[in-house]
Amino acid sequence: MKPQRSATARGFTLLEVLTALFILSLLALMSYRALGAVLDTREHVRAETAKWREVAAFFDRFERDVQFAAPRSGRAGDAALAAWSGKTDAAGGGWVEFSRFASSAGTDVARRVAYTLNDRREIELSLWPALDIAPGVAPGRYRVLAGVARFELQYLTSDRRWIGEWPGAARELPVPRAVQVRLVLASGEDIVRVFAL
Repeated sequence: MKPQRSATARGFTLLEVLTALFILSLLALMSYRALGAVLDTREHVRAETAKWREVAAFFDRFERDVQFAAPRSGRAGDAALAAWSGKTDAAGGGWVEFSRFASSAGTDVARRVAYTLNDRREIELSLWPALDIAPGVAPGRYRVLAGVARFELQYLTSDRRWIGEWPGAARELPVPRAVQVRLVLASGEDIVRVFAL
């Protein structure tokens, strides 16, 4: 006669243990992939946020400078400097240089300012110590925006035409009525902003 087993003494079969381990490994794999996707998304959002913060800081700085644009020409040694000059080449490398007054808050001084797209595809800010530049005085140069494919500038004339070079061929005002900035970032975004002077 065979002894009878009670129902409470029964254990798991090998097949049941393997099935449970397979299910747990699938859950662990899905959790790992989900966590990886969350971390990748977080890194992408961080990089995009940093990029757009840098773009916004550039436009804020540019707007503040052009708001104080001065219709005053400058001097560099014996040479006269136009109150505003700028151009965009065929490759989309723009530059602009102008005189700017100090703000009423007294946090800065009147000086010559220039924005240029350099060969490293960065917009570079050049600051001279004054409106009139002594011979041999070099500007301070600062990178204000990296990863720029094109930096194009257009200028609004007194008869409300947009031109690509200032001063234009016709007799114009010392400074344009407005400036349009077009940035094409290396990542493909195309941004256009217009600033009234």
